[in-house]
Amino acid sequence: MEVTYKKERRYFGRPTAFESKDEVLFNENSNRELSKNYVLRNPVDDGTQYGTRWSLSQANTERATYKHIGITHNEGGWPKDINMHDPEQTVRYKRKIEKDENYINEVMNLTKPMEQYILQNNAVNIYENYFENSEPAPLPEPCHSRTINVYRDPNPIKVPVTHLSWSPDGGLRMAISHCDMKFQGDKTGQKCNSYIWEIENPNEPYITLEPKVPCVCLEYNQKDPTSLVSGMYNGQVAAWDTRHGRFPVMISEREICHRDPVNSVLWNNSKSGSEFFSGASDGQVLWWDTRKLNEPLDRLLMDPVRSDEQDLGRSFGVSVLEYETTIPTRFMVGTEMGMLFCCNRKGKTPVEKIQIRMMCHLGPIYAIMRNPAFVKNFLTVGDWCARIWSEDCRESSIIWTNNSPAMLTDAAWSYTKVSQFFITRMDGVLDTWDLLQQQNEPVLTVKVCDEPLYCLRTSESGKFVTCGSKLGTTFLIEVSENMVTSNKNDKPLLTAMFERENRREKILEAKSREIKLKVKVNQAADQNDVTMVDGKFNLDAFKGIMEQVEAEYFAAVEQERLRRVPGNKQDAEESELSEAGSIKTRD
Repeated sequence: MEVTYKKERRYFGRPTAFESKDEVLFNENSNRELSKNYVLRNPVDDGTQYGTRWSLSQANTERATYKHIGITHNEGGWPKDINMHDPEQTVRYKRKIEKDENYINEVMNLTKPMEQYILQNNAVNIYENYFENSEPAPLPEPCHSRTINVYRDPNPIKVPVTHLSWSPDGGLRMAISHCDMKFQGDKTGQKCNSYIWEIENPNEPYITLEPKVPCVCLEYNQKDPTSLVSGMYNGQVAAWDTRHGRFPVMISEREICHRDPVNSVLWNNSKSGSEFFSGASDGQVLWWDTRKLNEPLDRLLMDPVRSDEQDLGRSFGVSVLEYETTIPTRFMVGTEMGMLFCCNRKGKTPVEKIQIRMMCHLGPIYAIMRNPAFVKNFLTVGDWCARIWSEDCRESSIIWTNNSPAMLTDAAWSYTKVSQFFITRMDGVLDTWDLLQQQNEPVLTVKVCDEPLYCLRTSESGKFVTCGSKLGTTFLIEVSENMVTSNKNDKPLLTAMFERENRREKILEAKSREIKLKVKVNQAADQNDVTMVDGKFNLDAFKGIMEQVEAEYFAAVEQERLRRVPGNKQDAEESELSEAGSIKTRD
């Protein structure tokens, strides 16, 4: 049955009014048989409309029509009998028109439309590109980073990370050395393993290296991604080949190698591609060939005294080495006493090999790295600050950072952005500095972990940074795009900055040398006035001066001794007189 109710549109939406009437329209008795066909429905879905229903309506708004019109205005409208180029005739005609009665009314009628046109003309379209040929300025993007992968030491007893090295085959793998450098510490249960990890697989290492002695440093050969060299905790060096398994293919003899832990090893730019050199805490730098590790090729001691006779007892321990392949004969050595040695391999004597000695930091130098674009400028890290040096200035650095609240442990330049470098700290913080953006503070500070960060390496693509911690964990960090690429003006701006700071330091060095020389000349002149006669040393005058000084000294000692003797009346009277005289003098 279908019932249709019709209602006019104006009654839609009105509330329904119900009324009660005592009238039965339909009635039917219950049937018990029908209850057997009843089935309980569970669950029951029922739709309810909570929102207000609206009817659809459409309206056509009035659209404005626009068109572009150009106007060329030439002065005209003058009567034929008036020459518009004659100022007297035009002024006379203007005065005649202004005296007309309708002139003021016409001007007032033209005021309103003219004001409208002026306001439209003065309006600025903020979306219009007024300079179509110029490139839009890039929007400032904040620097940020994120941790992609974490590589943990698989052993139950965690060993600190001491060195990181990227593989030369596009950075697909990374060599990590683990070693506990604490002297006479409890090393029970610690393993000597180091690892090679695939970047995309942080679950298990690609190869586990198992030396008999822990590796302090582990370095890839930049010409061969299958060969590595390592420096051991006991002073030995070893050569590795990833194709031959987890044991070293060759290791040096204990008697002819270093006496202390090898802190740094680097490959040489040799024709064979198999030579490297190592530096250790015993103050020696040794050159090796992986094909013959039974004896070193050459030896150099980091003796601070400029002499051809070097002494191992006074040599400074080597903490880090630096080598640039574009300068094959030169290298730098950072020591545990804060002194930097600039050396030349081609020298025949130790004096010729060690060319420059510079005091850089108060404690050990933990990192040395040349700028990839400006090889004359290099970065050093030690104590609480990082310094940028120039080879032309030997007495002081040209740029340095503020003292950090925690000690710095390592640093590295970015390979793709010339003005940017990274620094790790003992409080687990990674600082990113950009010299062209700001020099008083880092552009990005990231809390990587709660334990100290010991080492740092940047990838050649400039996109990734790896940090090793005290608990044996290595973090792979990806930086934002604006921290990867350099702008086209970055290199000339950084060149101008380095040249300006270099010039300033040279001026300060020249003034300092001039002051020292003047003081030295004055002291020598004072001595010559007394002890020199006709350009020769006068021994009698010198002896007389020494006897006079000695007599004055013993007289002062005797007077002090008598003054302290109890019951000495003469001394007491003299002291009272001296005190009275001093009081009078003050008055």
